[in-house]
Amino acid sequence: MTNTLSPRDLEIITAQLGRAPSGINAIAHYSPNGTPQVLEMETWVFDQPFPTLYWLSSKAIDKALAKIESHGVVKELEQRIKDDESLREAHYASHRDYITRRWAVMSPEHKAIIEEKGFKPLFDKLGIGGIANWDQVRCLHMQYAHHLAGDNVIGRILDEEYGMKAIADAE
Repeated sequence: MTNTLSPRDLEIITAQLGRAPSGINAIAHYSPNGTPQVLEMETWVFDQPFPTLYWLSSKAIDKALAKIESHGVVKELEQRIKDDESLREAHYASHRDYITRRWAVMSPEHKAIIEEKGFKPLFDKLGIGGIANWDQVRCLHMQYAHHLAGDNVIGRILDEEYGMKAIADAE
């Protein structure tokens, strides 16, 4: 991971997002071919808290996940989490990993602002993408972004059961 975005990375990210990027701390994950796929975001953006640490920038992955979501997979996964204690614990562990990573990369300046403004309790409990209810999946995009950059059980399921790894690796 690098805190200095290359001109090539900025050009690719701008094309991926369809706009100039803002609030990027680093590239959290590249495809095997060197294409940025996941952005590590700042935790304080435009004078507001931003609990989403990992932002999926890949159009190919975005499109594939949107198709999977359109088939009701989010609700199916939420039901599996409800019914399967080991999956539920792994999902909770993914949320804890996300929180730990978010605090670990947060600048001292942002930590001070978040504490001063009273947001520390939120940043301690909001999980992946700012989810308060850890039994929810809510969005496959943020789960998969965390998977590529960190450790996420939903991302592993997407690789194993829906072929996402092949799509991510082909970019």
